[in-house]
Amino acid sequence: MAFREDYAQGAAAGTGANVGTGGAPARRRPLRRLLLLTALAGLLVGGAYAAREYYEVGRFMVSTDDAYVQADISTLAAKVSGYLDAVPVVNGQAVKAGDVIARIEDGDYRLALKAAEDKLATQGSTIARIGRQAEAARAQVLQGEAQIEAAKADQVRAAADYARQTQLAQSEFAARSRLEQSRADRDRADATVKGAEANLIALRANVAVLEAQGREAESLAAELRTAVDRAKRDLSFTVLRAPFDGVVGNKAVEAGAYVGPGSRIAALVPLQSARVDANFKETQLERVRVGQPVHIRVDAWPDRDILGTVESLSPASGSVFSLLPPDNATGNFTKIVQRLPVRVRVPAEVAAEGLLRPGLSVVVKVDTRGSAAEAPPGAGPVSHVSAAPALVRTAGR
Repeated sequence: MAFREDYAQGAAAGTGANVGTGGAPARRRPLRRLLLLTALAGLLVGGAYAAREYYEVGRFMVSTDDAYVQADISTLAAKVSGYLDAVPVVNGQAVKAGDVIARIEDGDYRLALKAAEDKLATQGSTIARIGRQAEAARAQVLQGEAQIEAAKADQVRAAADYARQTQLAQSEFAARSRLEQSRADRDRADATVKGAEANLIALRANVAVLEAQGREAESLAAELRTAVDRAKRDLSFTVLRAPFDGVVGNKAVEAGAYVGPGSRIAALVPLQSARVDANFKETQLERVRVGQPVHIRVDAWPDRDILGTVESLSPASGSVFSLLPPDNATGNFTKIVQRLPVRVRVPAEVAAEGLLRPGLSVVVKVDTRGSAAEAPPGAGPVSHVSAAPALVRTAGR
C-alpha cells in the first residue's frame, strides 16, 4: 500500500511537471504567428512597392554597363625639328591655353630668319635702284621729245630755204651750188627728225623695260616677304603651347631629346569636354531619343547619381566603323546582337569638377519617358529640344 501511494504521488508530481513544461510553447505560439504575419505583410508591401516602382519607372529605364567616359584628347606634336631645350610640364599638370609645353633650340631658326630679312632688304635696295633708273629714263624720253621738236623746226626751215633756192635757181638769180646746199640741208633735217623719233621710241622702250624690271623685283620681294613670314612662323613653332585648357598626360620626351615634325610630345586632355559614350544593344533602342534624361553612375564614385542628357545616336553600329567590318554575304552567318554608340552629355558644372577622367567605367540608365520621345532616332546633337536639368544627386536621396 505504501508503495502504491508513493507511486501515485510521484505520478501526480510528474504530470504536473509536464503540464508546466507544455505551457511555455503555448505562450510562444501567438508571438511566432505575429512575427510571421508581420514578415508576410512586409513582403507584400515591399512587393507591391517594387511592382509599382517597376510599372511607373523601371520598365521605362534602359541601361547598360558598356559605357565609358570620353573626352576630346589632343596629341601635341612638334612642327619643326631640333633638340628640346626644356619640357616644363609633368604628367597630371593642369595647364591653361597658351602655357608652354616644350621649347626647341631656336638658334638655327633665328639665323634663317635673319638671312631672309637680309635678302628682303637687298631686294628693297634693288627695287629702289630700278625706280631711280626708270625716273631717269622718263626724263630722257622728255629730252627725246624736245629733240624731235627741235629737229622738226630745223626741218621746216631747211624745207623753206630749199623752196626759195629752187625759185631763185629757176630765175637764174642764185648759184647752183647754193641750191645743192639747201637740198642737202633739207635732207639732213629730215634724217634728223627720223633719228630723233627713233631715239624717242628707244627711250620709251627702255622705260617699259625698267618698269617691267621693277614689277619683277616687286614680285621677288613678295616671295622674300613670304620667306620671312615662313621663317618667323618656323621660329614660333620652336615654342609648343597648349591650344586649350586641360591636363597633361602621356608625356613622351624630356629635355635634350631630338624631335622632328610630327614627333609626339604629350597628350592634352580637356576635362571640361568630358562626356559618356554608351554602347546600347540594338534591341534596347526602340524608345531611346535625343534629349532624354540619363542617370550616370561612375564606378569610381558609386554614390553619385549624375543626371545627363542623350546628345546623339551614332549613324552606324560600332562594327561598321571597325578596322575590319563584317561581311555577312560571305556564306557563313551567325546573327550577333549589335551595339550602337550613344553619346551622353554631362552637365558642364560636373565636367568642370575634373573628376570625370576618360576611360572610367560607367553605368548609364536612359529614362525613355523624356519629353523628346518624338525626336527621330537618327537626330543629331540636341539643340532645340529642352534638355533635362543638369543635376548631381547623392544616390538614395
